Amino acid sequence: MGRVLVARLDSVGDVLLCGPAVRAVAASNPAGVVMLCGPQGAPGAELLPGVSEVIVWNSPWIASPAPEVTAGHLDTLRDAVADAGITEAVILTSFHQSPLPLALVLRLAGVGRITGASVDYAGSLLDVRLKPGEDFPEDQPEPERALQIAAAGGYLLPDDDDGRLRVHGIPDVTHLVGEGPYIVLHPGAAVPARAWPALHHAALAELLTGAGYRVVVTGGNGEPELTATVAGPDGIDLGGQTDLRTMAGVLAGADAVVVGNTGPAHLAAAVGTPVVSLFSPVVPAVRWAPYRVPVELLGDQNAPCKLTRARDCPVAGHPCLADVSPEDAYAAVLRLISGIPSLASRRETRNA
Repeated sequence: MGRVLVARLDSVGDVLLCGPAVRAVAASNPAGVVMLCGPQGAPGAELLPGVSEVIVWNSPWIASPAPEVTAGHLDTLRDAVADAGITEAVILTSFHQSPLPLALVLRLAGVGRITGASVDYAGSLLDVRLKPGEDFPEDQPEPERALQIAAAGGYLLPDDDDGRLRVHGIPDVTHLVGEGPYIVLHPGAAVPARAWPALHHAALAELLTGAGYRVVVTGGNGEPELTATVAGPDGIDLGGQTDLRTMAGVLAGADAVVVGNTGPAHLAAAVGTPVVSLFSPVVPAVRWAPYRVPVELLGDQNAPCKLTRARDCPVAGHPCLADVSPEDAYAAVLRLISGIPSLASRRETRNA
């Protein structure tokens, strides 16, 4: 028998959101599935139950900045797929992405059956084609979109799988966070338009520590100044000290996480931790808010930047998030800890 490949070529958050669909495919493939990811998404694939192998390839039609299109670069993917013995593929995409370029390369690699969602005519590139807007609605959470693509290919979640995000291999991180309850602040974001001001994060940390809460600040290797600013003298600064798996452990132990619309928000959902989501409306919350965990959604969802998909804020002063005060975020943390998320957040996300 051949093997099944599941593809998601962009960021780590996008890959984590595909977890339920990956499990649906893996349920019919006891040896697990092969996951095709870009370099940014690969660490997320390593954490997904059901993944037996990860192929990493930087896609010229997905990545930003995009690599040059060369015969050699395409041959690298074609050879990896052929060597892995792939006979079937499920291509997972968002509404603004096409599965067709990847489907073409997979055909050339000998993949016999390919499923994807495409608004464009697919010809012989897709064996199973869903038409977005006709076969399923676009305004739904990304994990549910991915599950519908997998289902069209014949892959359903088992009855005992609740469809939530999930990761495995979560480590004990007591040596990093110490003993006792804590709140995580993650001030960084890969896309500047989705970041809450650093000094707002720092003020929130002061409010929390002043009220007796322990604060843990997380961030990447390139963010030591940011995390140190936010942690201040009283917080625990873990900037640059966590890979994605270790970050999962830190988030899993937290009472709540304060984070923008970025990968750690979805990682928090995958470990079941409530999220204060500082959500810029450049993309719709109904699709991209943390999935099926308690959420406090902050940010003006009707700001002028709405649905622009901007990477840098197109509005002076970044009002959609800058107008969220540290006191607003502090109150949201308290609501989550009390177990009573706001009605407005539930209406905005429709999936908590």
